[in-house]
Amino acid sequence: MYFFARYGSVLLILFITLLLGSFALVFFFNANPVDPILRKLPEEMPSTSDDEFQATLAKILHTPLVEGNDIEFLRDGPEIYENKLKAIRNARHSITLEIYEFWGEETAGVFAEALAEQASKGVAVHAIFDFVGSQQAGEEKFTLMRENGVEVIFYRKPEWYRSSRFNFRTHRKLLVVDGQIGFTGGANIGDAWIGEADTRYRDNLFKLTGPIVAYLQSAFLENYSLATGKTLLGKNYFPRLEPQGEQIMQTVISSPREGQKRIRTLLLMLFASAESHIRICTAFFYPDDLLIESLVAARDRGVEVDILAPGENTPEKWVRYASRNRWQPLLENGVRIHEYQPTNIHAKMFIIDEAVVSIGSANFHNRSFRLNDETNVNLFSSSAIQEAITIFTKDLQEARQITLEEWENRPWRENFRGLIGNLIGPHL
Repeated sequence: MYFFARYGSVLLILFITLLLGSFALVFFFNANPVDPILRKLPEEMPSTSDDEFQATLAKILHTPLVEGNDIEFLRDGPEIYENKLKAIRNARHSITLEIYEFWGEETAGVFAEALAEQASKGVAVHAIFDFVGSQQAGEEKFTLMRENGVEVIFYRKPEWYRSSRFNFRTHRKLLVVDGQIGFTGGANIGDAWIGEADTRYRDNLFKLTGPIVAYLQSAFLENYSLATGKTLLGKNYFPRLEPQGEQIMQTVISSPREGQKRIRTLLLMLFASAESHIRICTAFFYPDDLLIESLVAARDRGVEVDILAPGENTPEKWVRYASRNRWQPLLENGVRIHEYQPTNIHAKMFIIDEAVVSIGSANFHNRSFRLNDETNVNLFSSSAIQEAITIFTKDLQEARQITLEEWENRPWRENFRGLIGNLIGPHL
């Protein structure tokens, strides 16, 4: 007793130090992302005007270009949720949902009730919620859905013997109804996406019809099978899909699994193909060194580059500080970086020349490229590309360009916070 009375505080400090050290080691070895697939810029990539451009994307990304589709651009939460809820309430056979954030009485509560109601009517409803992103939802919403027959799945719930599950998330935003109508884009299901226009998140979602919907269903099925060990087949999930329009599309499914970080590969290929203009809209802007090099290389070829990123309204302040510390080579080489002013921008869109636009869940940062499950859809038809450029241009008009001089004179506190943020850069 004398020993513990005299040295108890020292032993406690040693124990806490050992515990923290153990956690640090677990984090480093289990959560640190593995090396990216590509470490060098793509060489001899066809330009966007080359006849081989689209065929090359199909071969390298392992997904075909699909004709006969239609798309509807949905802007901001009220319009997005109205269309998704209408599709859910009109479902006859099946509903598959995969979402990252799920919370809020005015949004998650309404969706939980709609899904539960359809399941109680005999519609097969399968819903994947990311474990981390759905923590604020409240157990009562999941109980309501389960009691009415919804298959509720928490994706990658952490376990002590598989701690890396906490770091690798599904960030996909997928909704497929009857295998015939698909939704994807940037918007989660949360109360931050509704309310007054000057406070709600600025975001996009896209309603797709035609043969491309089967590929969105396949993206859902990938994680459903990983989580449950089961599969979903038959005409209720994969019906025969007739052409619904003239749009050419391609899905890109990306995950942290070895050999499947395809969205990062896609963007490196697109930047190498650009001839005139790269436009990027993202909720998180934290490019790795090779992506910075690829944008600088595009500028060296005379390609204009405009990046639209969140401003001071972003809730993720540390990501913004860390991002800003990496801007020097971009600004010095003429890349134009703009910060959206009215509210927090959460939209994701990559437009290359007037040849292709990539839409979906992926942001322009390491987490999307190396840690998250993501799904994007590439659009190749002129009408869709022009509509995307119109949306981007309108948002750009409400942004403020950051000059090299302003960046060089940013406050030292911001610079210091950015240095700290860069210490965990691979996880941003």
